[in-house]
Amino acid sequence: MSKQVLVLNAGYEPLSLVSVRRAVVLLLREKAEMLEATQQMLVGANCAMPVPLVIRLVHYVRLPHRRVPPTRAAILLRDAYTCQYCGATPGRDDLTMDHVLPRSRGGYHDWTNLTTACKRCNQIKGSCTPEEVGMHLNRRPFEPTYVALVLLSNPVAAARWEHLMRGGTDAPVEAAA
Repeated sequence: MSKQVLVLNAGYEPLSLVSVRRAVVLLLREKAEMLEATQQMLVGANCAMPVPLVIRLVHYVRLPHRRVPPTRAAILLRDAYTCQYCGATPGRDDLTMDHVLPRSRGGYHDWTNLTTACKRCNQIKGSCTPEEVGMHLNRRPFEPTYVALVLLSNPVAAARWEHLMRGGTDAPVEAAA
């Protein structure tokens, strides 16, 4: 089973995505409660339970502030795989990571200086600043929170969490197989 289960802290904040197996272990050890499940059943020698979609930890877990490094994958995810100069969405292979202030000019390799650019825009910009070549960023680069990246990495989990936060108690939102 390759489905991921959304784990919420006791206060309903998203913590992470875990495997179904890990979620079942947390449930069986009574460290978590099930908030949403599929119609499918997991059957064991002594018990049966529905496949979890969202679980919530019983006790609040205090976590240190988690910083995510600004990798290419994380930058593309933050920018929704969209060129921040022209707005194109050419596909992952035709996107690059661009330093807004080029490193050759003292720019740093950090969240607030990295953005997604298509190959064409990155070539036009070269080692200049956007202003020098008449380009404008559609959105200023920023450092996303760990939780935001977790939710961005799995839109189905994000939709389930939003559904729960709106007080949704009807049928769960299921991922397409």
